Amino acid sequence: MTNIIKGISTTLKGLSITFRHLFASHKKRELLPASDNNYFKQLEGTNTIQYPHQKLPIPEVGRYQLDVEMDDCIVCDLCAKVCPVNCIDIESIKATEAIGQTSDGTTKRLYAAKFDIDMAKCMYCGLCTIVCPTECIVMTNQYDKTVFQLSDLTYQFSDMSPEMAAEKRKEFDVQQAERQAAKLAAMQKKEGGA
Repeated sequence: MTNIIKGISTTLKGLSITFRHLFASHKKRELLPASDNNYFKQLEGTNTIQYPHQKLPIPEVGRYQLDVEMDDCIVCDLCAKVCPVNCIDIESIKATEAIGQTSDGTTKRLYAAKFDIDMAKCMYCGLCTIVCPTECIVMTNQYDKTVFQLSDLTYQFSDMSPEMAAEKRKEFDVQQAERQAAKLAAMQKKEGGA
């Protein structure tokens, strides 16, 4: 008999909590940063935020979507080398001469034929942003990148077409061949004059 009474009382206690949350769920949640003193007390009376109409505040030090400012990239490949999951794929082409400067004054001597970041592989460690000498790769505050195809999570930052990349490779090969021929001619002239 005591087991039956105990079972009924615990069931009623559990249902009272359920009904209290059910009828209190119409109250909207106030959006506070996690650093606020009342952040954990605000859970009373609400079930969830109404996403995507309501969004939680983003911490200043949050690490989310990667972005690359290609005008500042010197294609040094350090970000791809330090990445523990190999989500950054870079292909560079040597230029025949300096092709410009970054915003911090660094001379650019490489073209980025390919600069892809696979965010499906990214573990959001932030190492790529730390090693970048020109600070062109950054983590933004964009965290919701919902897509239907997994391939859509690979972001291509280089705007160089395959035709243009082939042309730049050809220009560099021609320059190298000319330099090699001039070097060979100078060596032959030196040997002939000696």
